[in-house]
Amino acid sequence: MLDRNTPDDELWEAIKFGSIPSFELLFDRYWQAVYTTAFSFLNDAESAAEIANDTFLNIWRKRDTLIIGSFKNYLTTSARYHTYKVLKTRKKMRLAYVENYDQLPISGTLVNNEGEEKIRYLNLQEDIEHVLLDLPKRCREIFLLSRIANLTNGEIAERLSISKRTVENQICIAQKYLQDNMKHIALTLLLASILK
Repeated sequence: MLDRNTPDDELWEAIKFGSIPSFELLFDRYWQAVYTTAFSFLNDAESAAEIANDTFLNIWRKRDTLIIGSFKNYLTTSARYHTYKVLKTRKKMRLAYVENYDQLPISGTLVNNEGEEKIRYLNLQEDIEHVLLDLPKRCREIFLLSRIANLTNGEIAERLSISKRTVENQICIAQKYLQDNMKHIALTLLLASILK
Protein backbone atom coordinates (compact mmCIF):
# COMPACT_ATOMS: atom_id res chain seq x y z
CA MET A 1 0.00 0.00 0.00
CA LEU A 2 1.46 3.33 -1.07
CA ASP A 3 1.26 6.24 1.38
CA ARG A 4 3.24 9.31 2.45
CA ASN A 5 5.82 7.08 4.18
CA THR A 6 6.53 4.95 1.11
CA PRO A 7 10.21 5.31 0.10
CA ASP A 8 11.03 7.20 -3.09
CA ASP A 9 12.41 4.14 -4.89
CA GLU A 10 9.13 2.23 -4.39
CA LEU A 11 7.12 5.20 -5.63
CA TRP A 12 9.43 5.54 -8.63
CA GLU A 13 8.94 1.88 -9.53
CA ALA A 14 5.17 2.37 -9.39
CA ILE A 15 5.45 5.52 -11.53
CA LYS A 16 7.31 3.54 -14.19
CA PHE A 17 4.16 1.43 -14.49
CA GLY A 18 1.95 4.51 -14.80
CA SER A 19 0.79 4.98 -11.20
CA ILE A 20 -0.65 8.49 -10.96
CA PRO A 21 -1.17 8.28 -7.14
CA SER A 22 2.55 7.48 -6.75
CA PHE A 23 3.40 10.40 -9.00
CA GLU A 24 1.17 12.69 -6.90
CA LEU A 25 2.95 11.55 -3.72
CA LEU A 26 6.40 12.35 -5.15
CA PHE A 27 5.07 15.60 -6.59
CA ASP A 28 3.75 16.65 -3.16
CA ARG A 29 6.98 15.52 -1.50
CA TYR A 30 9.40 17.40 -3.78
CA TRP A 31 7.60 20.18 -5.68
CA GLN A 32 8.44 22.76 -3.03
CA ALA A 33 12.14 21.80 -3.06
CA VAL A 34 12.35 22.13 -6.85
CA TYR A 35 10.46 25.41 -6.74
CA THR A 36 12.70 26.79 -3.98
CA THR A 37 15.85 25.79 -5.85
CA ALA A 38 14.69 27.56 -9.01
CA PHE A 39 13.40 30.59 -7.09
CA SER A 40 16.69 31.00 -5.24
CA PHE A 41 18.45 31.57 -8.57
CA LEU A 42 15.75 33.43 -10.52
CA ASN A 43 13.89 35.34 -7.80
CA ASP A 44 10.85 34.97 -10.05
CA ALA A 45 7.87 33.01 -8.71
CA GLU A 46 6.27 32.39 -12.10
CA SER A 47 9.47 31.08 -13.72
CA ALA A 48 10.28 28.95 -10.67
CA ALA A 49 6.80 27.38 -10.72
CA GLU A 50 7.13 26.74 -14.46
CA ILE A 51 10.49 25.03 -13.95
CA ALA A 52 9.06 22.88 -11.14
CA ASN A 53 6.10 21.88 -13.29
CA ASP A 54 8.26 21.18 -16.36
CA THR A 55 10.62 19.06 -14.28
CA PHE A 56 7.81 16.82 -13.09
CA LEU A 57 6.16 16.74 -16.49
CA ASN A 58 9.44 15.56 -18.05
CA ILE A 59 9.76 12.85 -15.41
CA TRP A 60 6.27 11.59 -16.19
CA ARG A 61 6.81 11.68 -19.94
CA LYS A 62 10.21 9.96 -19.76
CA ARG A 63 9.38 7.51 -16.96
CA ASP A 64 9.98 4.54 -19.28
CA THR A 65 13.58 5.54 -20.07
CA LEU A 66 14.82 7.45 -17.01
CA ILE A 67 17.14 5.77 -14.56
CA ILE A 68 16.97 7.55 -11.22
CA GLY A 69 19.07 6.44 -8.27
CA SER A 70 18.25 9.23 -5.82
CA PHE A 71 15.04 11.04 -6.63
CA LYS A 72 15.94 14.08 -4.50
CA ASN A 73 19.36 14.47 -6.16
CA TYR A 74 17.87 14.01 -9.62
CA LEU A 75 15.26 16.71 -8.98
CA THR A 76 17.75 19.19 -7.53
CA THR A 77 20.10 18.69 -10.49
CA SER A 78 17.25 18.92 -12.96
CA ALA A 79 15.96 22.14 -11.35
CA ARG A 80 19.41 23.71 -11.52
CA TYR A 81 19.82 22.66 -15.15
CA HIS A 82 16.49 24.17 -16.16
CA THR A 83 17.25 27.31 -14.14
CA TYR A 84 20.60 27.76 -15.88
CA LYS A 85 18.87 27.36 -19.24
CA VAL A 86 16.42 30.12 -18.32
CA LEU A 87 19.23 32.38 -17.10
CA LYS A 88 21.23 31.73 -20.25
CA THR A 89 18.21 32.54 -22.42
CA ARG A 90 17.56 35.73 -20.49
CA LYS A 91 21.17 36.73 -20.88
CA LYS A 92 21.03 36.19 -24.64
CA MET A 93 17.79 38.10 -25.08
CA ARG A 94 18.58 41.69 -25.94
CA LEU A 95 15.86 44.21 -26.46
CA ALA A 96 16.19 46.70 -29.26
CA TYR A 97 13.94 49.54 -30.23
CA VAL A 98 12.48 49.09 -33.70
CA GLU A 99 10.77 52.14 -35.14
CA ASN A 100 8.72 50.43 -37.86
CA TYR A 101 7.92 47.11 -36.23
CA ASP A 102 4.86 46.55 -38.45
CA GLN A 103 7.03 46.64 -41.55
CA LEU A 104 9.53 43.98 -40.44
CA PRO A 105 9.47 40.78 -42.51
CA ILE A 106 8.09 37.78 -40.67
CA SER A 107 10.68 35.06 -40.23
CA GLY A 108 10.13 31.51 -39.03
CA THR A 109 12.07 32.19 -35.85
CA LEU A 110 9.77 35.05 -34.84
CA VAL A 111 6.51 33.19 -35.39
CA ASN A 112 5.01 31.63 -32.29
CA ASN A 113 1.59 31.36 -30.79
CA GLU A 114 1.58 34.56 -28.79
CA GLY A 115 -2.17 34.36 -28.23
CA GLU A 116 -1.90 31.01 -26.49
CA GLU A 117 1.02 32.23 -24.38
CA LYS A 118 -0.92 35.35 -23.41
CA ILE A 119 -3.98 33.29 -22.39
CA ARG A 120 -1.78 30.95 -20.34
CA TYR A 121 -0.13 33.94 -18.66
CA LEU A 122 -3.49 35.62 -17.93
CA ASN A 123 -4.90 32.38 -16.48
CA LEU A 124 -1.87 31.99 -14.21
CA GLN A 125 -2.11 35.64 -13.19
CA GLU A 126 -5.80 35.15 -12.40
CA ASP A 127 -4.99 32.07 -10.29
CA ILE A 128 -2.35 34.02 -8.37
CA GLU A 129 -4.71 36.96 -7.80
CA HIS A 130 -7.41 34.56 -6.57
CA VAL A 131 -4.95 32.96 -4.12
CA LEU A 132 -3.84 36.40 -2.92
CA LEU A 133 -7.45 37.36 -2.16
CA ASP A 134 -7.48 34.69 0.56
CA LEU A 135 -4.65 36.42 2.43
CA PRO A 136 -5.48 38.78 5.29
CA LYS A 137 -5.96 42.34 3.98
CA ARG A 138 -2.81 43.82 5.57
CA CYS A 139 -0.64 40.87 4.51
CA ARG A 140 -1.91 41.14 0.91
CA GLU A 141 -1.37 44.92 0.92
CA ILE A 142 2.24 44.55 2.11
CA PHE A 143 2.97 41.78 -0.41
CA LEU A 144 1.56 43.83 -3.31
CA LEU A 145 3.49 46.93 -2.27
CA SER A 146 6.65 44.83 -2.23
CA ARG A 147 6.16 42.77 -5.38
CA ILE A 148 3.99 44.97 -7.60
CA ALA A 149 4.91 48.50 -6.51
CA ASN A 150 8.55 47.41 -5.94
CA LEU A 151 8.84 49.30 -2.66
CA THR A 152 11.60 48.37 -0.24
CA ASN A 153 10.71 46.94 3.16
CA GLY A 154 11.74 50.25 4.74
CA GLU A 155 9.50 52.25 2.40
CA ILE A 156 6.55 49.96 3.13
CA ALA A 157 7.13 50.19 6.88
CA GLU A 158 7.25 53.98 6.68
CA ARG A 159 4.16 54.19 4.46
CA LEU A 160 2.07 51.90 6.70
CA SER A 161 3.55 53.11 10.03
CA ILE A 162 4.69 49.63 11.05
CA SER A 163 8.06 48.10 11.82
CA LYS A 164 10.35 46.81 9.09
CA ARG A 165 10.34 43.41 10.85
CA THR A 166 6.54 43.25 10.55
CA VAL A 167 6.85 43.93 6.82
CA GLU A 168 9.42 41.13 6.46
CA ASN A 169 7.23 38.70 8.40
CA GLN A 170 4.13 39.52 6.36
CA ILE A 171 6.01 39.09 3.07
CA CYS A 172 7.30 35.71 4.25
CA ILE A 173 3.77 34.64 5.21
CA ALA A 174 2.42 35.73 1.82
CA GLN A 175 5.22 33.97 -0.10
CA LYS A 176 4.73 30.74 1.83
CA TYR A 177 0.97 30.87 1.32
CA LEU A 178 1.38 31.61 -2.38
CA GLN A 179 3.92 28.82 -2.85
CA ASP A 180 1.75 26.27 -1.06
CA ASN A 181 -1.32 27.19 -3.07
CA MET A 182 0.54 27.45 -6.38
CA LYS A 183 1.78 23.90 -5.79
CA HIS A 184 -1.80 22.64 -5.87
CA ILE A 185 -2.61 24.70 -8.97
CA ALA A 186 0.53 23.33 -10.61
CA LEU A 187 -0.43 19.74 -9.79
CA THR A 188 -3.88 20.25 -11.29
CA LEU A 189 -2.39 21.71 -14.50
CA LEU A 190 0.21 18.97 -14.68
CA LEU A 191 -2.32 16.19 -14.25
CA ALA A 192 -4.57 17.80 -16.86
CA SER A 193 -1.71 17.76 -19.39
CA ILE A 194 -0.81 14.15 -18.49
CA LEU A 195 -4.35 12.89 -18.86
CA LYS A 196 -4.94 14.50 -22.28
